[in-house]
Amino acid sequence: MEKKEKGKEKEKGKKEKKKEKEKKEKEEKEKKEKEKEKKEKEKEKEKKEKKEKEKKEMEKKEKEEKEEKEKEKEENEKKENEKEEKEKEKKEKEKEKKEKEKEKKEKEKEKEKKEKEKKEKEKKKEKEKEKEKKEKKEEKEKEKKEKKEKEKKKKEEKEKKKE
Repeated sequence: MEKKEKGKEKEKGKKEKKKEKEKKEKEEKEKKEKEKEKKEKEKEKEKKEKKEKEKKEMEKKEKEEKEEKEKEKEENEKKENEKEEKEKEKKEKEKEKKEKEKEKKEKEKEKEKKEKEKKEKEKKKEKEKEKEKKEKKEEKEKEKKEKKEKEKKKKEEKEKKKE
């Protein structure tokens, strides 16, 4: 009877140990599962963070590129505007220069005209003077001739009387 009891005890002990072992194994397995899960979650988190970081980097890069392009566009527009302004200024100066040239030519023309008129007047005056001189001379000549004629007549009269 005691032997049987002992056997039962032994059997019970074995079962207990087996149960204990299984419990331990189960706990181990669960622990490992939890660890695995934890690692998976960590990995996932890292992956997500990496993705976020990359996304932010990309956005930053795109923003910088966009700003760079805008800056370049503005610079080009500024240069274009400056170029146009210079062209405009150049054209204005050219126009002004032409105007001045025209004015100068006009003045020259006017001057020449006045000079010509002056010369014409002087020529006319000279001609008038010459004409007057000639007329006076002719007048004198005429008077002289007349005087001579008178003298001759007088002489002839005298001669006639003498006879």
